[in-house]
Amino acid sequence: MTAMLSLSQLGILRNGMNYDRQAAISGCKIIGVADFGSKVFPDYQTLQEIDASIVSDDDLLHDGDILFVRSNGNKALVGRSMFIKNIHEPVCYSGFCIMLRPNCDIVLPQYLFYALRSPFCRRQYSYSQQTNITNLSQSVLNSVIVPVPGYAEQKKSAKILYDIDIKIENNNLLCSELEAMAKTLYDYWFVQFDFPDENGKPYRNSGGEMVWNEQLKREVPRGWIVQSLSHGISGVNTGLNPRDNFVLGDGDIQYITVKNLTTSGIIDFSGCDTVNETARNIIHARSDISIGDILFASIAPLGRCYLIQSKPQKWDINESVFSIRANADAFTPEFLYMYFMSDTFIKSATSSSTGSIFKGIRINTLLDIITIFPPKNIIDIFSKKIQKILALKERKAIENQELTKLRDWLLPMLMNGQARVK
Repeated sequence: MTAMLSLSQLGILRNGMNYDRQAAISGCKIIGVADFGSKVFPDYQTLQEIDASIVSDDDLLHDGDILFVRSNGNKALVGRSMFIKNIHEPVCYSGFCIMLRPNCDIVLPQYLFYALRSPFCRRQYSYSQQTNITNLSQSVLNSVIVPVPGYAEQKKSAKILYDIDIKIENNNLLCSELEAMAKTLYDYWFVQFDFPDENGKPYRNSGGEMVWNEQLKREVPRGWIVQSLSHGISGVNTGLNPRDNFVLGDGDIQYITVKNLTTSGIIDFSGCDTVNETARNIIHARSDISIGDILFASIAPLGRCYLIQSKPQKWDINESVFSIRANADAFTPEFLYMYFMSDTFIKSATSSSTGSIFKGIRINTLLDIITIFPPKNIIDIFSKKIQKILALKERKAIENQELTKLRDWLLPMLMNGQARVK
């Protein structure tokens, strides 16, 4: 039998800690609003740290805690939640968050986490239900009513959703590792200049001839050309702003903006706006995206790109995303993609960025960047080496899209009793 219990009966809430900038030194890791994104679980490797001496035991998170965004200028983030697991060192949370510590005698923490993400519960504490309130308060959360079935039913329902999210997390970790592998190879060949010479040995370390280039103020391999990036690009297009062109939220075509492009080279479709097929046709006439093109976030931080490896099905781009096509006589799509993701490019392009509010790079500025053009045969060999890496990463990213759809379809049905796990 399912009981309807208030959250105040199911756990204890506590606001996070406030601290000044002077406390932002090493000592204790801290989770803030910026660490949520679309994550279900925290990424402990990327957390900032604060002075451990100002952190009390009550400020520390435990396995099984649930963390909410309490306050943020972006109303879409308020109420977003994260499940805490696998803590092996002290981790606290900022004052812009609220922690819920479930009463494990009554409810399984994993079950409560997913129940609170279901539409039935989410509506009770969503921003839209709080007129002119930008903060999520403890009183609002405490009054949320949660359906709580027997423990055995909780465990079965939570397990299937939790296992899906663990698979998504593992795929994301693999994608990050694959991207790191590709970047390491790119740096080895085209930054350190230790690409294989005619004998298969590292070029520079084996005494390959280097010559000084006055434009770059550094040595480059003899025979490599230095010129503007425009010689390696055959075309740059952009999407379209919805203003006066079409309406967002009408249809099921996902509308990619810079916020959906990531530094790991995948598209994060969470929170994506949508358009209908008519709007997509209008956008596509301008964006002209196809296999081999690179989606490029033109607004800082730079280095967020996506290499299109299969025919786009249900998405297109807005005006802040460039669709860049490599000049096949000079570059391969794989090489150009890795170039855009490289520290060398990001440093050069960032110094050329403009804008008083949102720093970004204009198309002409991008094309005018001076860069090194390796011989095409070396680029071709490099591309063949990383094609399998990038293809595997793409498959895992697509698998995550399908897993996310499955989880989001199952979650409300499992939480409201429409579906049961045998």
